[in-house]
Amino acid sequence: MRRPRKYESGEAKQYITRRAALRKLQLSLNDFRRLCIIKGVYPREPKHRRRAQKGSSDIKILYHAKDIRFLLHEPIVWTLRDYKIFAKKTGRDRAIKDFRNLKRRLAQYPELKIDHIVKERYPTFIDAIKDLDDCLTLLFLFSTFPSLRLIPRDQSALCRRLTIEFLHYIIASKSLRKVFISIKGFYFQADIKGQKVTWIVPHYYPFKPHSKEEVDFKVMSIFVEFYSIMLGFANYRLYHSQNLAYPPQFPVGVLKDSEETLNDESSFISDRIAALNFELERTDKIAEDEDDNVIDLELLEQDGDSRRILKMKKEAQEIARLKSLFKGLKFFINREVPREPLVILLRSFGARVSWDSTVFSGATFDESDETITHQIVDRPSLNKQYISRDYIQPQWVFDCVNKRQLLPTSKYFIGVVLPPHLSPFVEPNRDAYIPPEEIHDPANIEVHEQSDEESPENDVEPVNSEVSQNFMDFQLEKAYQEENAEVDQFVESVHEEKSEDGIEENKEKNSKANEKEKRRLHEKKNMSVESGKICKEDKRLLRKNKIDEHRLQARMVKPRHRNLFRKLIREKQVKEKEEWLLKKKRRLIDQKDKEAKKAYKKTKA
Repeated sequence: MRRPRKYESGEAKQYITRRAALRKLQLSLNDFRRLCIIKGVYPREPKHRRRAQKGSSDIKILYHAKDIRFLLHEPIVWTLRDYKIFAKKTGRDRAIKDFRNLKRRLAQYPELKIDHIVKERYPTFIDAIKDLDDCLTLLFLFSTFPSLRLIPRDQSALCRRLTIEFLHYIIASKSLRKVFISIKGFYFQADIKGQKVTWIVPHYYPFKPHSKEEVDFKVMSIFVEFYSIMLGFANYRLYHSQNLAYPPQFPVGVLKDSEETLNDESSFISDRIAALNFELERTDKIAEDEDDNVIDLELLEQDGDSRRILKMKKEAQEIARLKSLFKGLKFFINREVPREPLVILLRSFGARVSWDSTVFSGATFDESDETITHQIVDRPSLNKQYISRDYIQPQWVFDCVNKRQLLPTSKYFIGVVLPPHLSPFVEPNRDAYIPPEEIHDPANIEVHEQSDEESPENDVEPVNSEVSQNFMDFQLEKAYQEENAEVDQFVESVHEEKSEDGIEENKEKNSKANEKEKRRLHEKKNMSVESGKICKEDKRLLRKNKIDEHRLQARMVKPRHRNLFRKLIREKQVKEKEEWLLKKKRRLIDQKDKEAKKAYKKTKA
């Protein structure tokens, strides 16, 4: 048997460079990049780069050799090669001005079909739902783009239609759970088939082209090409699960890309929002009962873990209350308020929404309607106001959804300084900085008071703990009384012996009895309850003990794990520094507020 040479086995055989992969597939760099994005093949980081690169110390882009062999059998490789042939032939026809042949070739343009790749990458529907986060975020971003050099208008129009179809499913199924306003955009989280799906809807700003090409729109456009097929499949399945007709039928004039809407960006966005304010056609003609998804808790009563059942019951009740949060309410949105996220939220939880019909299309009722319960305003004052409705700022809607209840509108009136908008995506028992508003929130007080070691599975019932504590107190009191009785009996016997024995013996016994009596009184004094004394902690000593403990931990770490240990310590120090900076920033803000209040009181006085 021949002995293998160096770099003929092991990591050198498992990895292949990008240049070698291009030679093996006979593709250009752009076609190879497109193929890898569609198939989901990405560069890999080897454990030992020098071995994987066959002794070379340069940093190269490496792929798994089995991934490249997998790409060799892909049918779309031939389609990518046909593109190259098509470009050569059409270029020749243009050069010799054979327009008749050129027209015939353009009609036979090779079409790239990737439907089978979507089914291959996501064998089950749940797998596709789990991977919807990046898909939705990218498609919502591209749906707001105008026609660019690398982004055709057809692609942005397709993204717009697919995202509107998805939002209509969210509204019909009432599966929205959390929302948050950030500098990046509006964060949404929905519960789809038991999976949490989170995506970002960007803020609407008029598009401004950049002079520098900092973003590679060509690569992003390839991702959009794959994600649009994937979301189309997902929308089809989701609509049929809710007995909705697919593709959805929108009113006449809505989402019809005419020259006017394509040229005017504001009308393009307005048309998109108007499409969200209409009910979709159903296949069964009967509204789905809202209580279909309620858990049958009577079947779970046989389970011994009652805490888990109560937790499930509480969660089911909260979700049922959330689904009908705005039911029976009518909202009117002023023109300065961003309408798209509010329409999604309000319609998802049963409200009716409208706006000024003279400015935007798709309105269902006017501002003068007396049945309007809330009007959303984002300006310091309003000239004309109605007594029959509440005037609130947009944050009220977002906070109500996160708290899962209708909050008082007094903190959200026009011109009022709003309360902090807390993120619902953070855990209450985190190690990082927690703002005081979150700690003082009644919904989170119980969570913050509970220690990390406590868990509902290991808790002891409070009734049993109280009984055991009372029993221990009774036993201690009984033992103390028996000890006092024994001491009293001993003192009486000493007095009796004193009268019988001599004076010297009596003196000795008296002294012994007095000593025992003093000892008993001293012990009784020590057992008495006294007020506690404040013990001041020495901060220097505590810091010294902490440093000594850290040094002992560092000595116990094995040499091969020291780099990892240092990395963990560094991360911990960074977190502590961030927490300290946030606390300092909050302290300065509170100090400024106090000074402003004092100055206001002085001027008022």
